[in-house]
Amino acid sequence: MTTAIEALNPPDADLDDWLDALDGGSPPSPGPLADELEQAVLAAFDVDGPLARLDPGYKPREPQLQMTRAVARALSRRQALVVEAGTGVGKTFAYLVPALLAGSRALISTATKSLQDQLFLRDLPRLTKALNTPVRLALLKGRSSYLCLHRMKEARLSGEFPDRRTALSLARIERWALGTASGDFAEIDGLDERSPIIPIVSSSRENCLGQDCPDWKACYVVKARREAMEADVVVVNHHLFFADMTLRDSGVAELLPSVEIAIFDEAHQLAEAGVQFLGTLLGTAALLDFGRDLLAQGLAHARGVHDWQALHGGIEKAARELRLAAAGPLATAGRELRGMLKLGWKERAAQPGFAAALAGVEAATAAALEALTAVREAAPDFARLCERAQELRDLARTFAAEPDPGDVRWIDIGPHAARLVQSPLDIREAMQQQLEGPPKAWVFTSATLGDDEGLTWFTEPAGLTDAEVLRVGSPFDYPANARLYVPRGFPKPSEPSHPASVALLASRLARALGGRSFVLTTTLRNLQAVADALRERFEEGGDAIAVLQQGAAPKRVLLQRFLDNPRAVLVGSASFWEGIDVPGDALQCVVIDKLPFPPPNDPLVEARVQRLEAQGRNAFAEYFVAEAAIALKQGAGRLIRTETDRGLLVVCDPRMAGMNYGRRLRAALPPMTPVANEAEALAWLQELNSDRA
Repeated sequence: MTTAIEALNPPDADLDDWLDALDGGSPPSPGPLADELEQAVLAAFDVDGPLARLDPGYKPREPQLQMTRAVARALSRRQALVVEAGTGVGKTFAYLVPALLAGSRALISTATKSLQDQLFLRDLPRLTKALNTPVRLALLKGRSSYLCLHRMKEARLSGEFPDRRTALSLARIERWALGTASGDFAEIDGLDERSPIIPIVSSSRENCLGQDCPDWKACYVVKARREAMEADVVVVNHHLFFADMTLRDSGVAELLPSVEIAIFDEAHQLAEAGVQFLGTLLGTAALLDFGRDLLAQGLAHARGVHDWQALHGGIEKAARELRLAAAGPLATAGRELRGMLKLGWKERAAQPGFAAALAGVEAATAAALEALTAVREAAPDFARLCERAQELRDLARTFAAEPDPGDVRWIDIGPHAARLVQSPLDIREAMQQQLEGPPKAWVFTSATLGDDEGLTWFTEPAGLTDAEVLRVGSPFDYPANARLYVPRGFPKPSEPSHPASVALLASRLARALGGRSFVLTTTLRNLQAVADALRERFEEGGDAIAVLQQGAAPKRVLLQRFLDNPRAVLVGSASFWEGIDVPGDALQCVVIDKLPFPPPNDPLVEARVQRLEAQGRNAFAEYFVAEAAIALKQGAGRLIRTETDRGLLVVCDPRMAGMNYGRRLRAALPPMTPVANEAEALAWLQELNSDRA
């Protein structure tokens, strides 16, 4: 890799002269330079540097310079750094530039696959060209992101699909497979990653045949891992990083010891991703997948040797009964589930039917294992199916026994599936093991990592209390461009009239703007109630304002409809609180229904609260208020995305104004100018509307 100095050849001008040239000479003095990399990074961000040549509208921003200098120091000294960087800082370039100029092998982890693609396809290629750093880049995702040629062929031979649409999707994938070089499903426009065709034509750790696969030499997963091992900069995601800690199946386990820099963007999602993947999981979906593969391979390679239909039926029956036992009263109450519900373990595990369902899973998988063992040598697929049967049987036994000390168990229940989960309460131990490994630089960054100077919301559960911490504020002029309205005298969230009141207020605000609004709810129940009430208000008033509701279409489709139709209000829950970027005047009002406290009956929340109380700590202040502050900052962050954006944030929760902790939550938000009443809020929106016209 090209070193920093070779790439940039920074001038020998005095640093003070250089700083005076920045944006009129206004930035505060950054103190003495630490080393060569820091000088090269500052040269990259110079008014006449490569970033300015990359973007004609580029201007140095002091918050970005402050962050990038800290990252450069952490990389040079092989230290851990945690950076909270407000919206508009430009944190992506602030960490990518030092990483590219350091001349060291780097791993960059993001929260989602879409952010991975953005880094790999857009940001990194642009920067490597601008900085003249010809590094080798690689993108590494989990197995489910890549086509498995062997399973695609097996799917065509079996001809068994859930519905006609899935069969049509297979035909489309087969046509795409003729020309793809990467095998990454992200190349296929419009293919939803939740499509039922994906698990049919992708591999998993459980069903991969490894070197016994007839398509091993052409395997896209193998190719991606090989390219990652040969690359200078590899882009992964948090789920892949933690899944590999447990399963050692993604290629990260081999990659991580060889890198000198590890950077985690959107780090506020790191802990939950880790908790999800560091635990133990038994899911009905995995059982059904196993049963389907058992039937297909049995009929294909050992027809008549065993009653494969009966074995398949036994697996399906066991999965169905496990889901019914996990759902408990929900299964008979006729309640339609939307999304996943997290249920307590003790209430279900104490029921006799639950133990019987686990015993049924053990018996069905044991029967399958016995049959598969007898034909193990007949085809490569049978050996892997034996291992899967044994793993599923052992998981049933694990969940029938008592959990490990310090872990928490719960049940995820959805419309068609259930998962039994046992997990650690945080990622502290796992991260400390990594930090104690071969010396490397660790950088963790996000726009929201805490509401105190030590960022303890993030650093404590992540085992990073000894890391250097930096908070960099947004360069945006929030006092001038944003208003905050917390209506007093509003119904409390516990009152039945609250959702309707939220919708009524949101309708009046949206009318003032002619749409251009988000309503963010804390629960799916409120989502439905607010959306329905909004439609009624608009219909009664004869307003031609569309109500777009989460769940009515895929997220990206809803967002595109919102952008295409300015006379719209989008009502969304969890997935719209973050990761949504609507710059400009397309979005000028964000309404939040109530303070986003964690649900106290959530099993993970209960366990974390119990641990804090056992330590003599204040769980409400240290956990509930801290969690609400983070979520509130994320939701508010949808409003102002560029330095010229203007808008109104409304929090329909009187506790924000009347309770002592409301002051702390208001302080966690950007410094928006408060408005005293609805009349002032409407006047601000009317001003925005007239300015746009």
